[in-house]
Amino acid sequence: MTSTLNSPFPVWAIAAVSALGVITRPFRLPEAVWAVLGALLLCLLGRLPWLDALHAVGKGTDVYLFLVGMMLASELARKEGLFDYMAVLAARRADGSATRLFFLLYCVGTVVTVLMSNDATAVVLTPAVLAVVRTVNARKPLPYLYICAFVANAASFVLPISNPANLVIFGENMPSLGQWLSRFLLPSALSIVLTYLILRVLLRESLVQSLDKQPQVPRLSAAGKATGWGIVLMAAVMLAASALGVSLGWPTFVAGIAVFLGVCIQKRHLQWDYLAEISWSVLPLVAGLFVLVEGLARTGVIAWLAHVLGTVSAQSAQHAGLLSGLFVALASNLINNLPAGLIAGNTVAAAHAPAHVLNAVLVGIDLGPNLSVTGSLATILWLAALRREGVEVKALAFLKLGAAVMLPTLLVALVSTGFF
Repeated sequence: MTSTLNSPFPVWAIAAVSALGVITRPFRLPEAVWAVLGALLLCLLGRLPWLDALHAVGKGTDVYLFLVGMMLASELARKEGLFDYMAVLAARRADGSATRLFFLLYCVGTVVTVLMSNDATAVVLTPAVLAVVRTVNARKPLPYLYICAFVANAASFVLPISNPANLVIFGENMPSLGQWLSRFLLPSALSIVLTYLILRVLLRESLVQSLDKQPQVPRLSAAGKATGWGIVLMAAVMLAASALGVSLGWPTFVAGIAVFLGVCIQKRHLQWDYLAEISWSVLPLVAGLFVLVEGLARTGVIAWLAHVLGTVSAQSAQHAGLLSGLFVALASNLINNLPAGLIAGNTVAAAHAPAHVLNAVLVGIDLGPNLSVTGSLATILWLAALRREGVEVKALAFLKLGAAVMLPTLLVALVSTGFF
């Protein structure tokens, strides 16, 4: 009989409880607390040596650097009113048309997601959209707020920089920009368009409303303009790094610091308060997840998953991609897409699965979270941003809408990559 000391069940239980804590935030404790507590518990119980835990934390260095750079840029955009300006400009161009405003805000959300990651859309664009719909006196604001959640996932695999989960899936084997576009440009374009069309049809009754015309566009400060140009240059640097096959962490970090310092120079003052308002807890959250996944790997669960994946791939290489994409998409909604992505990435690497299987896994991890409010960190942050503003979105209502949007979009995206 397997001894308690060697049994994998305590590790599985700690990982499961930690993932549940990240998703549901019991006692209103931050997500990072549950991930870090789970990681510490593994070490304290002797399930994972401290040095191995530190090594697992180190595996996420590229992700941490990427997140810091993107969070700096996002916070600058928020503080300088750049996203507010873009949202109000869209409302002005809508000229009182609810459907036109829906389309224009969807376009804004797509651009923000593609160039600044899905977390920026959830955290920074959501309050701006909410402010706009209140400005134009929209009686039913939810359709416009849904945009921020759904496009944050639907557009998150256009570029490698569009989602931190992309770095988690590929790790050190990130494709070059040309390879990335050849794999994901078509499925991501179909995902964006189909998500819009389904939302537009399902929410059509809520879009039959009159809006105030010609809202006054706020003046964009010199610092706001500098932030906008800085973000454009930052995106160019990251795309150049991707095209050259360079890891995205350091280029994103350095570019984010440069944009921040440039704005500080323009304002002639070091903006310490901007740094204080960044959600730094995301970093220990990701580090804790890396440790938890390392603990799971020690139990053999990833090796078992890799064996299953290898067997399926040997029997039917095409169906292995489709099944893998569907499986991780659903798993993302049970344990969140960051830990699901870590597990899936390690599993595919251990199985030496074909490239198309890894591509399918990335599509599932990025697009699958559109099913529920617990699917991705971006959706959880979106929900938290709305709650701070007194707006409640029921999980069941989101699930019904998400099922109608995500499932057909996921199938089309997977089929378009040639898996079926």
